[in-house]
Amino acid sequence: MQQVDTDDVRIERLGPVGRIVLDRPRALNAITLAMVERIHAALEEWRGAGLRAVVVESASERAFCAGGDIRRVRENSLAGRHEESMRFFETEYAVNALLGSYPVPVVALVGGICMGGGMGLSVHGTFVVVSPEASFAMPETKIGFFPDVGGSHFLPRLPGHTGRYLGLTGARIGAADALALGLATHACSAADLARLPELIAGYDGPLEQLLRELAPSSPGPAGALAPVRPELEWVFSSPDLTGIHSRLGRLVADGGPAATWAGETLAALEAASPYSLAMTDRLLVEGRGRSLEECLQAELVSAAAMIRSADFVEGVRSVLVDKDHAPTWSTPVPG
Repeated sequence: MQQVDTDDVRIERLGPVGRIVLDRPRALNAITLAMVERIHAALEEWRGAGLRAVVVESASERAFCAGGDIRRVRENSLAGRHEESMRFFETEYAVNALLGSYPVPVVALVGGICMGGGMGLSVHGTFVVVSPEASFAMPETKIGFFPDVGGSHFLPRLPGHTGRYLGLTGARIGAADALALGLATHACSAADLARLPELIAGYDGPLEQLLRELAPSSPGPAGALAPVRPELEWVFSSPDLTGIHSRLGRLVADGGPAATWAGETLAALEAASPYSLAMTDRLLVEGRGRSLEECLQAELVSAAAMIRSADFVEGVRSVLVDKDHAPTWSTPVPG
């Protein structure tokens, strides 16, 4: 096995399989500029290497990747080092685009937390394999940002209005919901997930056949979204954010089976940055008609504006720095 060790990501070759192993467990594999630069370089090097597949995985059972190192981006914003942050986003989005058009299958192995930038490292590839412990979220509106890494491309393409719900609220979903919505393609046990790189390296048939063979005999319980899907579709089909708030309020007042879900969803929206919500909703609408590359370019323009906003600095402070979860939003909502 050929291996290149770094502090936070390992780039390996296991026969015909390229392995990208995220190895920053104390930070839940939050990705840095150096990490995405190494990943980008490996993907470029492997383009013509005749590989059978590329596997993106984690050295930690707790998390696949909790997102980008947003605390560092905030530090850059406070110090006026916006160029460094933009290098990070440019390289990260270039990785996302590569994964979405790679010449050999890309297999993401998700066995824990997968949020933000972790979604960008998983959902654009060919296969996303989950264990029962996997969870997914795009929680950026809570920190004064927006669902990037191609979120404006993959979220609007989820069934019904579930992408709008996930993008605006930052709700976390488990493996069953991810499979039902298409954010994940296959499931297996945690033990099988850990040995998949070796299985792929020694398998001569189609990868999809191997992944189907590893699927559990029982599909397991339905996801948490299944019981509230009718209400979710009604609420998030509203033409604007005001209508979403109004419909959630009606469900809460009615006191029916979906009242608890509606109350939690309303609280999530009220806790988010209004600037972020407006930006997110616009990008999701526009993303329906854009390619992945076009979405990433639009997100890059939006990121340049967002990291200079007071809401981004305040949101990251409240959630990741002081952790008081009591932000004071002040950035005007874009017209």
